Amino acid sequence: MDLRSRIAELMPQARDELADLVAIKSVADPRQFPAEECERAAQWVLEKFRELGFSDVELHETADGSRAVVGSRPCPDADAPTVLLYAHYDVQPPLDDAAWRTPPFELTEVDGRWFGRGAADCKGNIIMHLAALRALGEQMPVNLKLVVEGSEEQGTGGLEAFVPDHADLLRADTILVCDTGNAAVGRPAATVSLRGMVNVVVTVEALGSEVHSGMFGGPAPDALAALVAMLASLRDGQGNTTIKGLDNTQTWSGEPYPPDQFRHDAMVVDGVSLTGEGTVSDMLWARPAVTILGIDCPPVVGSAAAIVPKAAARLNLRIPPGVDPEEAGTRLIEHLQATAPWGVRVSTEIEATGAPFKAEVDGPAYEAIRSAMDEAYDTPMTSLGQGGSIPLCNVFADVYPQAELILIGVEEPMALIHAPNESVDPTEIATMALAEALFFQRYAAASSPN
Repeated sequence: MDLRSRIAELMPQARDELADLVAIKSVADPRQFPAEECERAAQWVLEKFRELGFSDVELHETADGSRAVVGSRPCPDADAPTVLLYAHYDVQPPLDDAAWRTPPFELTEVDGRWFGRGAADCKGNIIMHLAALRALGEQMPVNLKLVVEGSEEQGTGGLEAFVPDHADLLRADTILVCDTGNAAVGRPAATVSLRGMVNVVVTVEALGSEVHSGMFGGPAPDALAALVAMLASLRDGQGNTTIKGLDNTQTWSGEPYPPDQFRHDAMVVDGVSLTGEGTVSDMLWARPAVTILGIDCPPVVGSAAAIVPKAAARLNLRIPPGVDPEEAGTRLIEHLQATAPWGVRVSTEIEATGAPFKAEVDGPAYEAIRSAMDEAYDTPMTSLGQGGSIPLCNVFADVYPQAELILIGVEEPMALIHAPNESVDPTEIATMALAEALFFQRYAAASSPN
């Protein structure tokens, strides 16, 4: 039986297993869900991979208290390359249960898609791994290592701290980071670029206290008005991010993101224009982008006729590969200080930084995944960027500089990851499992000394 037919036979089992895994409320935040839920998910993953030959699989506690499932499965060929499989079992909280069309922790089929929190991000990728391994059975041509972490969505860095301290445990020739996805259903892609980020809190002070806007408004400096002016200067009239010292003219050479598709995916309101003078792909993956995440100021309801003496904002600056996050943070702070009007006092705090990532795409593993994707989907694989950050990729790249990192997975725009009504297309699980199995075969063949 060929691999495609074998995986088709495995899909009912894949659905049952995804239903079991989605039912576990593995949000890695004990303030929202019991910690026992993540422990259940970790144990579920451990047992499934143990059944498939990962005899030494164990749970390892990481620096943030979460547990990572770590194991290995050697193959008979001593010269075969080693592939590390990555995924995460923790999920985003469901947010507003009322916004879901189906119960968030109950896998439910609607119009051919399987709905449930984590169905795509990232429990669907765990099921993809299991299907690929079962399809090959005892004919696995590469050595395998496994790490499935339990706090990726919280961003608390448990696995990022674990990897350098356990470098030999996870060392591999190629790392499949299965936490991304395709350009669309049926359109295979590898993610080759991740934006980095800088979070900055800026505070503006102008007065010692609130004062009556009728008695003092006019000559008295308004901290909120000053902050608004500073924030407005971060973008020009077309919406381009304009921070002095940060290049906002770079272009993207990979898969384009059609504007109509982006409008749909981003749920842009009718009549509202997209921002920036570049293409959607340029703006998303090749240029800096600043977002105002929040502002501390009086709310509309309950506000008084008083001048605001102090205001603050939290900013998120996303940066493309080639930009140093420390340098970007410095440029943002300098811009805010330079644009502050009326001599108001400005203080800033860098909350967090993350470096951007760019994959190398000219090695044997990339050639093998291209070939595998082309056959599995019967269409050429393309390359994508991702606006979000995966700090673990930079840790992998630093600790294992000779390893190839390949970012793939079952997610695609309709999956609505992190939002209500997350779902996965089961054909993506099946076809990506086929691509992964084919990759193992072709990578082993390309690495063989014969």
